[in-house]
Amino acid sequence: MRDAEAALHAATEWAQETLNSIGDAVVTTDLDSQVTYLNRVAETLTGWSGAEAIGKPLADVLHLIDSKTLQATPNPAQRAMQENRTVGLAMDCVLIRHDGSQLEIEDSAAPIHDRNGRVIGAVIVFHDACQSPTQSAKLAYQAQHDALTGLPNRVLLSERLTRAIGLAHRHQHQVALMYLDLDAFKPINDSLGHALGDHLLQSVAGRLSDCIRDTDTVCRQGGDEFVVLLSEINKPQDAARIAEKILAALAEPYRISNHELRITTSIGISLYPDDGTDDPTLLHNADTAMYHAKKSGRNHYQFFRADMNALMMQRSHIEAQLHRALEEDAIFFDYQPRIDIATGDICSVEALIRWRDPTLGLMPPPSFLPVAEACGLIVPIGHWVLRETCRQLQAWRKQGVDIVPMAVNMSAIELSDKTLPARIADILAETGLDARFLELEVTETDLMHLTDASASTLFELSDLGIRIAIDDFGVGSASLMHLKRFPISSLNIAPCFVHDMLDNPDDARFLKAIINLGQTLDMCVIAKGVETQAQLDRLTLQGCDGAQGFLFSAPLSATDFRALLGGPARTTWQQHQVARGLPPGSQRTHAE
Repeated sequence: MRDAEAALHAATEWAQETLNSIGDAVVTTDLDSQVTYLNRVAETLTGWSGAEAIGKPLADVLHLIDSKTLQATPNPAQRAMQENRTVGLAMDCVLIRHDGSQLEIEDSAAPIHDRNGRVIGAVIVFHDACQSPTQSAKLAYQAQHDALTGLPNRVLLSERLTRAIGLAHRHQHQVALMYLDLDAFKPINDSLGHALGDHLLQSVAGRLSDCIRDTDTVCRQGGDEFVVLLSEINKPQDAARIAEKILAALAEPYRISNHELRITTSIGISLYPDDGTDDPTLLHNADTAMYHAKKSGRNHYQFFRADMNALMMQRSHIEAQLHRALEEDAIFFDYQPRIDIATGDICSVEALIRWRDPTLGLMPPPSFLPVAEACGLIVPIGHWVLRETCRQLQAWRKQGVDIVPMAVNMSAIELSDKTLPARIADILAETGLDARFLELEVTETDLMHLTDASASTLFELSDLGIRIAIDDFGVGSASLMHLKRFPISSLNIAPCFVHDMLDNPDDARFLKAIINLGQTLDMCVIAKGVETQAQLDRLTLQGCDGAQGFLFSAPLSATDFRALLGGPARTTWQQHQVARGLPPGSQRTHAE
């Protein structure tokens, strides 16, 4: 008898030592899910000693939650006993230890049977998930991939680019690196919310992946920027062909949460070995080329050129000086009048932003406004423009001048700001200006890409009494639906159609169609870029409402435009010509 007891005791000790020596935690329960045993690893991982835990409910000792929902997970022992089979722990299972700390665990639970095959309890075997091969692989994947899109991140791109450069050097072929930036993504993200913006980025990632070969790589560089590595090309045209394919794919409409969104993309391309022989140089040069693609019109690609670096240095200088210009009031306006063709009277005026850089001299808007957009200064500049416009108009009015409506340009980024109507209302109240003297111009291209939130902003502005105009109409592809969708009061015809209408019958017919369309929709139609009397005569025959251009006046300083407006009896542009020693109807040129 004693020998049997000794043998049983030895067997029990051997079993316990065996369980204590394995690397996994072991917890057993009875049919009521009361803890009956913990090995040493289980004590370490749970924070419970065997003496404390035995007899307690399993849910107390093995307190499990889902890491994503933070909700309690089903009891694995209870499931194993009920289903009489081995079951795995729930994915992303986290153990709340005795001291309240958390530990991600994984493994399984199984029923315990007696000699007759009856279920008498359960055993749970688990380990620290961070130590498992699966978790190690998961962590390695996370370290090399973007969490939102699942695309490779900068770390993996660098590895693959280095490998591609090595193979290209060995086999004498080229590598292309494309740097992509989504045009006007920020207004969509800000106005419709980050959740929708994330969905849009995921859709973009999918379309990019469909445009490349299996041997190439698409990386999310961060924000709305992506990089495409073409690991082997024979000539630059191969990269150009892929770039064109990407531009077309990303320009297709996106339907997300009842919204139809349209975006365009700017792409810069650098080539190995022509534009660099290492990762940082190729990436920098592709980024530089992308900036030039964006600056020169967006929705196209540019190959890197050596002179672009000098231009990037100039851009950095402009950005630094723009900050100072805002602080020191170095930005100012010139004013170009618009003429009522039927009467010859000045019917409105466009305020044209100007900046004189202390080093580079007078800067045209296309040279600094894209920089302002890229570095986030376009909103404070736009706020200054609105305030200065209203202040100047009201100042002239107090001087007894019979003022006319003044038009200022408005970017899509500014329209994405939901507080814009309230801010403009505050400026109007502060200056005392009547809202009907303020006109906001949105380019046709920006109009096509306005979100529902930005469209709502336009209606709020219109409700304040502010006039809304489409600028440079004809160069984009806005449909009649776009014109009907927004509260537009004026169409400004792009100068290119005016310049060519006398020599190009197609332009003449197109211009006539725009005039008819605008007037049918009860909009005022203004032709910009009018430089000759012959152009004005043709516009008069076609029934255009107004005109702007060097035929009437070059952009004027505030002092000169104030003199042009004069007192209550405003002069016509013909009288203004005579006053300046020019015969009525004489031609002016840009040189003047």
